[in-house]
Amino acid sequence: MISRAIFLIFLGFVLNLMAFGAFAKDAPGAGLKTFQLRSGDRDRKYMVYRPPSFKSDGQGAVVFALHGGGGHMELQAEDKFYHFRSTADRHGFLVVFPNGTGRFPRGRLSTWNAGECCAYARDKKVDDVGFIRAIVQEMEKTYRFDKKKVFATGMSNGGMMTYRLACEASDIFRAIAPVAGTDGMPDCQPKHAVSVFHIHSRKDEQVSFLGGRGKDAAPKDMVNEFKAVPETVAKWVKLNGCGEKPKKEVDTDKLKCDLYEGCREGRQVRLCVTEDGGHSWPGGVKPRNRGPEPSKAIDATEEIWKFFSSQVSASP
Repeated sequence: MISRAIFLIFLGFVLNLMAFGAFAKDAPGAGLKTFQLRSGDRDRKYMVYRPPSFKSDGQGAVVFALHGGGGHMELQAEDKFYHFRSTADRHGFLVVFPNGTGRFPRGRLSTWNAGECCAYARDKKVDDVGFIRAIVQEMEKTYRFDKKKVFATGMSNGGMMTYRLACEASDIFRAIAPVAGTDGMPDCQPKHAVSVFHIHSRKDEQVSFLGGRGKDAAPKDMVNEFKAVPETVAKWVKLNGCGEKPKKEVDTDKLKCDLYEGCREGRQVRLCVTEDGGHSWPGGVKPRNRGPEPSKAIDATEEIWKFFSSQVSASP
């Protein structure tokens, strides 16, 4: 009886080592890697950045970072613009940079089907939610991470896409952080509450803060009349069952941040508005030499990670 018990303990130990060894053998090392999968009738690509600080103990987080309309995954992964890789280095999380779709074979000038916007992906009714679900499934085969720590952020059309993920993939994403992109989903019935951290400039010249297409927005056949930021935030405060009156976290002449609490499932809704920066990523560097410089009132990437990590500790 004793010898059998010892044998079973030993067998369990060996199986655990084998399981860990399989992950250690198959998981790519530190750095930025490109992957491809078949989603629907399309070959889709994405990049994964694994920082040296990431631990394969099953406790790590995954952050999806979606490029803006007309962008591509390599642009979003460029650290001098968005700081995702250096932020991941400091905090030890995986970053996924998916590529949208477009007319060009190399994946340039791509967009996301975020409901009412934008361009090629919207017009072709591309299943981008299915694509991102497939990425998560592939990553589960290779990387060891906490399934309760999967988040999404994005710029402009990428930010709009995170709202669609919150609507249709709330079983995967615990929180989203759209920057300069409002909700474009006419029908949204998430199964679970999803925390939202929205960042926007009051002087955005493309996705207007008070709604509609800004003076520098793409042509009407490519984008919609965007929903206003206050309307978007109010929608998610209601969807998440939060208290209607926010807590003022920051109130300066350059930055104002409100936090809505008391939401279902311990979630939160946060809004930070800069007074400058236009249509850009606060704290970053504009990839293209046009429009105003990004606001320095907030480091969007660092603050987004702080918000994501707080949702893990604050939520059941």
